[in-house]
This record gives sequence, C-alpha cells and structure tokens, in this order.
Amino acid sequence: MSRHVSLPVEEKPYEQHVDHFQNDQELSAIGTRTTDNEKGSTRYASSEIGSTFHQENKKAERKLLLKLDVAILPFAVLLYLSAYLDRGNLANARLQGLQKEVLDNEDKNYSIALSMFFVTYIVFSVPGTLLARQFLPSRSIACGALIWSIAATCQAATFNKAGLFVCRLFVGVGEAMFGQAMALHLSFWYTKSDLAKRVGLFISAGALAGAFGGLISYGVTSIKHSAIPQWRILFLIEGCPSVILAICTFLFMPSRPETSKYLNEQERTLCLTRLNAESNVESSTGIDWKGVKRCFTDWKTYVISLAYSCMNLGLGSVGGFLPTIIKGFGYSNAKAQLFTVPPYAVALVFMLLLTSFSDHKQSRGIPVAVVFILGLVGWAVLLAVPPTHITHAQFSARYFACILVVTAGYTNIPLIISWQAANTGNQSQRAASLGMLNSAGQCLSLLAAFLFPSKEGPQYKKGATVNIAFQALGLVIVLCMTAWYRYENKRRDRIEGGRPPKGSHINLAEEYDLAPGFRYVP
Repeated sequence: MSRHVSLPVEEKPYEQHVDHFQNDQELSAIGTRTTDNEKGSTRYASSEIGSTFHQENKKAERKLLLKLDVAILPFAVLLYLSAYLDRGNLANARLQGLQKEVLDNEDKNYSIALSMFFVTYIVFSVPGTLLARQFLPSRSIACGALIWSIAATCQAATFNKAGLFVCRLFVGVGEAMFGQAMALHLSFWYTKSDLAKRVGLFISAGALAGAFGGLISYGVTSIKHSAIPQWRILFLIEGCPSVILAICTFLFMPSRPETSKYLNEQERTLCLTRLNAESNVESSTGIDWKGVKRCFTDWKTYVISLAYSCMNLGLGSVGGFLPTIIKGFGYSNAKAQLFTVPPYAVALVFMLLLTSFSDHKQSRGIPVAVVFILGLVGWAVLLAVPPTHITHAQFSARYFACILVVTAGYTNIPLIISWQAANTGNQSQRAASLGMLNSAGQCLSLLAAFLFPSKEGPQYKKGATVNIAFQALGLVIVLCMTAWYRYENKRRDRIEGGRPPKGSHINLAEEYDLAPGFRYVP
C-alpha cells in the first residue's frame, strides 16, 4: 500500500521556529478556526525574515511551475491535438467522399463507424488510466499514442466498411490509454490550485484541433486531379505526424517528480513539498486496489460521471456533425469546413478564461453549471430558428448557437476532470475515478452518433431536442453536487472544529476522501 512521504523544506530556522511553538503548545490544535492561510497564520513568521522567506518561496514556485509547463504541457497539448484530429476527421472525410466510397452511402454505416471508436474507448478507459499508475505515465501514454496514430493512418488504406470499423476500434483503444491518463499525469505534478488551468490548456488542443481540422480539410478540398481521393489524403496528413509524436513522447516527456532527471534536487524538493501540502505524494508506484474499490463503491463517482456523459453527448454531436449542421445553412462542402473554425476558436479562448477563474476561486460546480446553460441556449436556438429561407438575423442566431454548443462541448471537459481529480483521496482512487469518468461518461456519445440522420436535416430536431434534455439534466446534477459538497465541507468543519492548517498530514492512503481533514472542492 502507498504511504505518505514527508519531505523537509530547506529553511531550517523556519521549521525549528514552528516546532518550538508546537512543543510549548502555543499553536492552536489542528482543526481550529484560528489557523488561517497566509496572514494571521502560524505557517509564516511575523518578521522580516519570515516575509523574505515567503517572497523567495513564491518566486521559486513560479520558476518551478514555468519549468514544468515548458517540459510537460507541449507534449500534453500536441498529443491531445493529434488525438482529436485523428478522432474527429471522420466528420470532415464524410464530406469528401468517404461515405459514398467506403460506407455504401448509408447514414447508418457512418453512425456505426463513429460509434466503433466509443465502444473501445469506453471499455478500456479504466484499465488504460490505471496503467499510468502502475507504470511510468510517459511510457503508457506514448504506447497509447502509437496505437491510435497507426490505426488512424491506416484508415487511408481502407476499401470497405469493415476495414474502417476495425481502424476506428483501435483508435479508441489507443485514446483510452491517453485521455484521462494525461489528466492523472498532470495531477502528479500540479496542486489543486494549478490543475484546472493546465488541464484547460491540455484540453484546449481539442478545440484547436476542431479549428485546424476545418482548415486542413478546406486545404485538402483544393487539391484537384489527385491520384488518390481527398479523404485518403486527409487521413494521411493527420495520421502520420502522430506516429512521430508518440515516439518523442516515449523518449522525452517527464514521468514522475520523484524520479525525473528533469528536476534538480532543490526543484524536486520544492515540487514534492507543494504536493505534500495536499497529501499528494506517494512513495511507490503500483495500484492500491483498496483505493480502486473506494472509487467503485463511491456514489459520487457515478453521479459526476453522469454529468460528464451529458456534456459528452453535446461534444459527440459537435465532433461528428458540426460540418453537416453548418452545411445545412446552404454552404458548399468547402465553405462548411471553413466555417467550422470560428466556433472552435471562441471555445478555446472561453475555456482558458473560465478554467483560470475556476482555479483562482477553487470552485468547479458553478462554472460547470454556467457552461451547461450555454449549451442549453445554443441547442434551443438551433431547434427554434428555422434553417432554410432565413433572414440575416436568423442566420446570425443559428451560427451564434453553433458557437455556443461548441463552447459548451469543450469547456466543461477540464472543469469536470479537475473536479473529479481534486475530490478523490490517493492516486489509485483518482486513476480509477478518472477512468470511470470516461467509461460511464462516454456512453451518451454512442447515442450522439445516431441523432443526426440526413433525412432530418437541415434542422435535425431530434438531435437538438435530445441535447436540450441532457444539458438540462447535467445542469441539475452539477447544481445538486456543488450544494452537497459545500454542505459536507461545513459538516466536517463543525465536527472537526474547523479546517486543519495547510500542510497537515491527512491519512488519504488508508481513508481516502473520508479521512479527517479532507475537504472537497465544491
């Protein structure tokens, strides 16, 4: 079983000062409300030396975070960009002849091809995320990237629907070893107050992929008189670079702060000390199966996963059918590809702003609820405003609605992932919970693949109506959960006499999120 590691900071006079008061029982008992963070806290000496130490420590932390960001985030962003390009290019390839040449020109076969990805993605999400806990995350993530990139490239060589279905299955296997595993990997390096904006940067590559995918597809449509069809070119252009990226990830992405050679000893001590303040350092790798059991027996795992699934229905609808929806405005295939770019750009900016705000306030439920409201409004406008013979104002309303549904589809990913990660105890419970987030949370993505048949275009009433219903359900769930987390935190404050001072040891290794001193991020 994993155990908590306490690492000393190097400023000995500060520690001895605190120890002296603890021995004289001049500190308030753990759990009293008299211990406050920063000012008025016993963590910092009320002297010029203490102030200087605090300033130097903050400066060292900023330098450390910058170094971690430079080493880890580029891999995370590029991998997610690659994954979403390889996952979502089916929608663009559909408009370039894939459905006619390979899928017998039937909507049902296209929907099956979309859903094949989610079948393996759902089945292998928990095992794929646990692999990152059992072994070095950089290795397991790189192996997943290699699997999906090879499968995505092989889509260019398919000549019948069976071949395409098999390729999509393996794309799902590879991405199951990556998506939540990368979020877990980031939680090994960053504290709760740093995590959402980093996961947001990582997930923002999905929105960036939507924009790039539209631009790449628009560029491919300009290739005339090619020896091979345009959709095959698209799969090759987006698949081959992913293979190289997977190899670079295996060789160069930092693994864990305890062992990585990327940090010197002073930086490693600071990094682990920051994580230790949240009891987020474990001395050994390997899976704590009791932590996994705690995940599967915790009702919150399933409720948050249901909210994530409501979000994923919208995301699956956007990823699979946005070009088709925009084409229904009366555009050609090429212009429809081009007009998918601005919604993804807006989603990218909004996501980064909201995740930064969420980190600053250490609040997840309210920002998630705001995003669900945006999705509700977007799908309601698409349902209410007619798509044909429309005025300029109606066209603007429908295009604005597309921007809202794309923004809602992407922005809640980092927020809900960070919410789930912060409210678990040890790393094994977190790995299983993030895997469950995908396994249970992707189930409605299968439904999205069948909500937009061509015969119901260009308004797609069924698709819009179902999305409205599940956006409303997600909104109700997250409002109830943020209310429960706040109630439970107050209950624990009352029973325990308040919150323990920052840095106090909490027995997460054995009691997980039920440990005295643990508080949920609401």
